[in-house]
Order: sequence, then C-alpha cells, then structure tokens
Amino acid sequence: MNSSFFRAIQLIVSGNSEVYFIAFTSLKFAFSSTVIATLISLPLGMILAFKHFTGKAIVVVVLNSLMALPTVVIGLILYSLLSRSGPLGGFRLLFTPVAIVMGQSILALPIVASLVYSAFSGISKELPETLETLGARGFSRNLMIMRESGTAVLSAVLSGFGRVIGEVGVSMMLGGNIRWYTRTITTTIALETSKGEFELALALGLILIAISFLVNFSLHMGMRYAE
Repeated sequence: MNSSFFRAIQLIVSGNSEVYFIAFTSLKFAFSSTVIATLISLPLGMILAFKHFTGKAIVVVVLNSLMALPTVVIGLILYSLLSRSGPLGGFRLLFTPVAIVMGQSILALPIVASLVYSAFSGISKELPETLETLGARGFSRNLMIMRESGTAVLSAVLSGFGRVIGEVGVSMMLGGNIRWYTRTITTTIALETSKGEFELALALGLILIAISFLVNFSLHMGMRYAE
C-alpha cells in the first residue's frame, strides 16, 4: 500500500496527463452544474423569501426533501428520458458531458435553493421595500439584497459545488465513464479500485481531498471577510 501511495504522488508530481485531464473534467462538470443551479436558485430563493403565494410552504418542504435525493435516482430518471427509447432520445445526449451536467445541476439545485432561501429569510422583510423607496429597483435591488447575505449565499453555492464534485451515481449512469471524454474523479476511483489498481485511484483521491479543502478554506475566508 505504501508503494501505491508513493506512485500516486509521483503521478501527480510528474503531471500525468490522464490524472489532470480527469481532474479538470470533474471540475468543469461541477462548475458548470453549480453555475446553472445557482442561476435558478437565486431568483427562486428570493421569491420564496419575500413573496407570499398559495403553496409556498409545499414548495419549501419539497426543496428540503429533495436535498437528500439519492444520486442514482436522478441518474435513473434522466437515463430513462435520454435513452434511445425515451422522449429525449433523439437528442443523443446520453453518455455525453451535457447529460452529466444536467444530472449534477438537478442534484445541486435543491441544496443551493434551500440554503439561499434560508439566507434570504434571515433578512428583514422590509428591506426590498426600503430599497425601492431609495430608488433601487430590479437588478440593482436584488444585487443589494444578495450583498446583505453574501456569506450565506456563498456558503450555499459552495455546498452545491461540494455535493456534485464528489458524486458518483449521476456521472456513472449518464456519462458512461468513457475514457478521455466523460470520466470523472469519482467514477475513475470506483473503476480502478474494482480492478485492484490503486495508484491512479489514490492520486485522484488526493486531488479530490485537496479540492474539498480549498472549497472549505474559501468558505472560511469568506466568512472571516464578512466579519
């Protein structure tokens, strides 16, 4: 095991092309899906926090429930939709990066949306009206509201990113773990471990740990900056 660990370190230090391609691919998928989830979650969270409408409580409960939705369930649903016999089969998206990003976006959405809603709920309900009275409307008003709860919003976004960067079910089922195309850190670790070849798996595991550390460090620094 020690020899495998040192060989894993060597793969990272030597700049092994496959290791860095897989790491970059995982980051690209996770970043894209987090951006999509955030763009939907910010206005949704703001509506839930500051608007009153019928069924609002049900929407909040559904969002909170979906936070624990297993990745394989999302993968199964999208697989049935994107397969050749499915209603979206004609687009031929199955086993492509687009399919993975779709799945990861759905996975991150309820997490980011629920946390963003919680962040905006902590703001005074009179703030939007006050800002409008002062002349801030539309995008500028919403931007000021987001600044008011910037740390909590950042925490929500990073939580969504952390959820998708470490998931395996969606990437495996929708991406097919195709080498040099849709292979991610987690799917490669699962594959290499099942084959009994630990060097590449360990190298990618160390990179995944480093990414997780950077995400948490960024959140910690953001909170300190806000103070």
